[in-house]
Amino acid sequence: MPKSISEQTKTDALKIAKGIQKTGQTKEQTKLISQGIEKGIALYKQQQKAKTREADKLRKQELKAKQKADAEMAEEIIEEVKGNGFSRYLPWGLLILSWAGFVAFQVLTNASLASL
Repeated sequence: MPKSISEQTKTDALKIAKGIQKTGQTKEQTKLISQGIEKGIALYKQQQKAKTREADKLRKQELKAKQKADAEMAEEIIEEVKGNGFSRYLPWGLLILSWAGFVAFQVLTNASLASL
């Protein structure tokens, strides 16, 4: 529990205590009720801070896990891009093969037209 309670909390607790004050209740009793309310408010604030810290830790852990997963995926992609030599030269090989086929077609077409 916090050692010092803020003035705002004390003021709020006193307002609440006076708001629920019964007739015939002494100032001392009201003061004791006010102190109990102060402790309750302080305890509530402490619990909320703990929940916030825990949620922040969880969020940071999730963020680290996501970053780690992203880094692993990036490494996998880099490895795929590097790949083996075959996949790197495949597009160029297909281009050369298609041009060779086109040239062969033209030569055969011209040769068959010349023989007619």
